[in-house]
Amino acid sequence: MDDLFRHEPAAPLAEALRPRTIDEVIGQSHLLGPGKPLNLVFKSGKPHSMILWGPPGVGKTTLARLTAYAFDCEFIALSAVLSGVKDIRASVEQAEQYLARGKHTILFIDEIHRFNKSQQDALLPFVESGLVTLIGATTENPSFEVNSALLSRSQVYVLKALTDDELRLLLKRAQERVLQHLKFDEVAISTLVGYADGDARRFLNLLEQTKTSAETTGITLISGEFVDNALTLNSRRFDKGGDNFYDQISALHKSVRGSHPDAALYWLCRMLDGGADAKYLSRRIVRMAWEDIGLADPRALQVANDAATTYERLCSPEGELALGQAVVYLAIAAKSNAGYNAFNAAMAFVRKDKSREVPVHLRNAPTRLMKELGYGHEYRYAHDEPHAYAAGETYLPEGMPEPGWYQPVPRGVEAKIAEKLAFLRQLDEDAGGV
Repeated sequence: MDDLFRHEPAAPLAEALRPRTIDEVIGQSHLLGPGKPLNLVFKSGKPHSMILWGPPGVGKTTLARLTAYAFDCEFIALSAVLSGVKDIRASVEQAEQYLARGKHTILFIDEIHRFNKSQQDALLPFVESGLVTLIGATTENPSFEVNSALLSRSQVYVLKALTDDELRLLLKRAQERVLQHLKFDEVAISTLVGYADGDARRFLNLLEQTKTSAETTGITLISGEFVDNALTLNSRRFDKGGDNFYDQISALHKSVRGSHPDAALYWLCRMLDGGADAKYLSRRIVRMAWEDIGLADPRALQVANDAATTYERLCSPEGELALGQAVVYLAIAAKSNAGYNAFNAAMAFVRKDKSREVPVHLRNAPTRLMKELGYGHEYRYAHDEPHAYAAGETYLPEGMPEPGWYQPVPRGVEAKIAEKLAFLRQLDEDAGGV
């Protein structure tokens, strides 16, 4: 009776198609192609510690396993999410036993960026001694997440998301080995490739779901409509806290600064589609208005603030339209960083300067004693002066020269501001002031 329940589970598609040699790896040609860095490593016969940095589903674990196979090493794998110093010690003991039998060990740490400093430090002596060759996999920038001592003893290799053509090649291999009974029309292939978004693991999972749905319904020709109806198609790859996030917000900001409304919309929509917090985006849009447009177009500041308020009131998805129109306006607005530069220069000066006294004529005089001490004496009320300007008056601390921090640009409203400032400076000169 027990035999009735003894069924070997079918291997997942990702496992059935896992490359067994370097030549079978799809993607990463910039590392594995002839004469490329990892290709040369495999030919050298000498493994070295490395950090494999790249997005999910691009072959980091596969490359680590193939490295162990190619160099005839024992392979120990740990997940930084589930493992601690105790697991590292146990792995080291195992590596010592392998060494006693004449076998070297490759220690693979998945998501190595999740290890804290003490856990990473625990690895260091055994990497330095050569007891293990470390291969760490990370989706985060190792410059920030891996300590410098460990990083200096490892070569960092940057892996890339698979291209559409590489994903199509992966589909062809799947059809040759496992999915011989299924055919895919072009719309179905394009849909699957698009939603995989360069992630081979996600692509194979989508194919697995397609295979199951097709077998359940008894069809063999997979159409785009079938894919849309049968699968739960999640949003594109997006890391809400890592490099991908900051790269995309940087691209959005620079597209606005570069006066390219279509690019600004593209990056905004990419982030919204990927699940970025729209409230965070609205705050960044307001910041862009102040940093890159400023007084060249004061309306941009109001548009950005109104868009943020609109989103607060409407939320998603209705409020996202306001954010979209805001980035279009900011992109086409006249640009100036004069106010931004002036503020930064003033802050830098104040931080390193001494504490200067407020000139007596500018001091507040709410009491009789203060008036008797001369506070506010001879202060000139600008509204009572010609042009509402006290020509020749000084407002900076005594002995401090005019710094000239604010230099308006000859664009937008700031062109008019520049004209006014030049007029006021001329009044100062005529009055014999500053």
